[in-house]
Amino acid sequence: MKRAAIFDVDGTLVDTNHLHVVTWWEAFRQAGHRVPMREIHRAVGLSGGDLIEHLLGEDRDRDGDEQLTAAHHALYGTYFDRLPPLDSAADLLRALAARGWEIVLATSAGGAELTALRRAIDADDVILGSASADDVADGKPAPDPVAEARALAGVPSGRAVFVGDTVWDMKAAVRDGVTPVAVLSGGLPRADLEAAGARAVYRDPVDLLEHLDTSVFADQE
Repeated sequence: MKRAAIFDVDGTLVDTNHLHVVTWWEAFRQAGHRVPMREIHRAVGLSGGDLIEHLLGEDRDRDGDEQLTAAHHALYGTYFDRLPPLDSAADLLRALAARGWEIVLATSAGGAELTALRRAIDADDVILGSASADDVADGKPAPDPVAEARALAGVPSGRAVFVGDTVWDMKAAVRDGVTPVAVLSGGLPRADLEAAGARAVYRDPVDLLEHLDTSVFADQE
């Protein structure tokens, strides 16, 4: 039977979480909102609309949401040509593909942003496809992106592992019934990831690659 290794991108394969924090902070500042960076950091991984609601609340003036999203996109877009992949990210994907895993991405990014992220990872030769913000109605922590990624690979939840770096990733994996695995490269505490459902936690892609033979991936082979 086929197996799917589903990966989040920001903070999991590409070192971009803090770029998102700074550019969202600046977008909020330009719009007259003072939002602490620590709060933005914990919200990274949500879709743009969900992130704004999470940080500003349901009672905000929603007329400003489009401007906030556009400002973040413009600011973050200045980094598209130099997004830094995490060490061994591509090697990890290729190692899993060599073991027979279907590699699929599940991310809140879409459009030009996703193109830039995939270019940074530089492993399109083993990436089957991606379930992006363009493909689902609800982003993480809803299970939709993970379920869409599984559909691309054609596997049931019991034959999939999802690797991410945020509590939203872990909650989405749990809700879809796939095995949740976390990395600390996004900057969130191990305890938060475990409380959200992480079955195992690794430092970064290098650490996971070095321990593949004793990981949940080996359990399903």
